[in-house]
Parts: sequence; structure tokens; C-alpha cells
Amino acid sequence: MKIAVLGAGNMGSWLIGELAKNHKICVYDLDQARPEKMRNIRILRNYSELEEFQPALLVNAVSLQNTVEAFKSATPYLPENCIISDIASVKGKIPEYYQNCGFRFVSVHPMFGPTSTNIRQLKNENAVIIRESDEEGIRFYRDFFTSLKINIFTYSFDEHDQMIAYSLTLPFASTMVFAACMDNRAVPGTTFKKHLEIAKGLLAEDDFLLAEILFNSYSLPQLEKVTSRLEFLKHVIREKDLEEVMRFFDRLRKNIQ
Repeated sequence: MKIAVLGAGNMGSWLIGELAKNHKICVYDLDQARPEKMRNIRILRNYSELEEFQPALLVNAVSLQNTVEAFKSATPYLPENCIISDIASVKGKIPEYYQNCGFRFVSVHPMFGPTSTNIRQLKNENAVIIRESDEEGIRFYRDFFTSLKINIFTYSFDEHDQMIAYSLTLPFASTMVFAACMDNRAVPGTTFKKHLEIAKGLLAEDDFLLAEILFNSYSLPQLEKVTSRLEFLKHVIREKDLEEVMRFFDRLRKNIQ
């Protein structure tokens, strides 16, 4: 299959490397130097070259804030039967674009970062396929993820963004607050060390990716839960209420069972 990829950042580069093993790939990136070292691909110098390449699938791997604009720039040069796709971590306004674009689409989300994941061993990693997507596009990505032994989940657009707020915004925010309270002191504690490693892994991710997660429209309700629980914990500590803190610990254990 002929596949065009927009964006050769961390995730885009990983996808290009995997897809190029079995498909004919062309790549367009605003930073022309990014794809220069990639093998077995055609590098496009502008969007108009898509017209000659005639892809059957377009994979949009640019950052979220540029996703719709990249689609608008590319689609005038695509064949009518081309399926367009995104890999955005938050879907936001992308569904609205799909409704009016006139192309079949498939939306997915590989839920791992190439910078912090062993990309040679993805057996325990996960990916989401959006159920409103085109059936042919769904089959393509299902086969692709299955070939890499990646676990597949299916959500609607709205369910996906709600899930992301719960599964990523919540731990991301907690880790960022931890990092915000740190100084340069060396601490021997094992628990502290584990949290520090998590923080380092998180902050090694792309800043735009982190911002995408935090700016999800469902993020604030999750953060309000965090602040309300912190206020409750502060109250218990202030009052030194042993019975209440024991009940609190019991609720926490039930939550994580």
C-alpha cells in the first residue's frame, strides 16, 4: 500500500520505520532535515507532491495544535478514495473536521511514547481505535497493531477523551506536582526514588504532547478531584484525626483493588 505520513517527530518516525517494512512510504515534514536519514522512503518537499504519489492512506502525525491545519493543507492533493487518519492523544476538534472533510477517516491513539518505551518489545503496550472510523481503516490499524502484539481498545471519540483525562491527566498532574515541589537535595528513600524516576520519564516526553494531555476538555474535572482530595487530606492531617485517616486508607485500598 502507498502511505503518506505527515510529521517525522518521535511518534511519526516510529510509525514510518514500522510501516516502511511492508508499504511504500512518503513523508512530509516542515523540518526537511528530520526525515533525511530515514531509509526506504520518499521525502516530499511540499504538499502538492502528494498528487503524484497517490496514497491510499494518509497518516497525520503532527502535533495536535497543527493536526487540522495539516489535513487542510494535504487533502486538496489526495485521491478521492484515500483514507485519512490521525494518531492524536486528544481528539478535541478533530471529529468535527472529519464530519465535513469528505474523506473516509480512521482515528487511532498509540498509548505509548517512543522516547520512554522499548519499541522493540511492545507486547504489553496499548492502542486505541476510534469506533466511528471507516471499516477499511479499522482493519488496517487492527492488523498493524496486532502484528506488533499491541493490545487494542475501542472507544468513541468522546469516550476516548474522557478516558485520557482519567488515565493520563490524573497521573501526569500528580507527577508534575511532585516535580514542582522538588529541590536539589539527595534523598535516600526508595519510594521517593521511584517517584523521581516516573517524573524523569514523564518530563522526557515532548512538551507539546504534555500540553495536549493537560488541555483536554475533560482534564479540569479530574484535577478538581485531586485538589478536593488534597484539601480533605490536609484537614485530616491538621486535625490529627486517626479514625478518619484509617477510614481514608481503607477507601484508598478499595479503590486500587
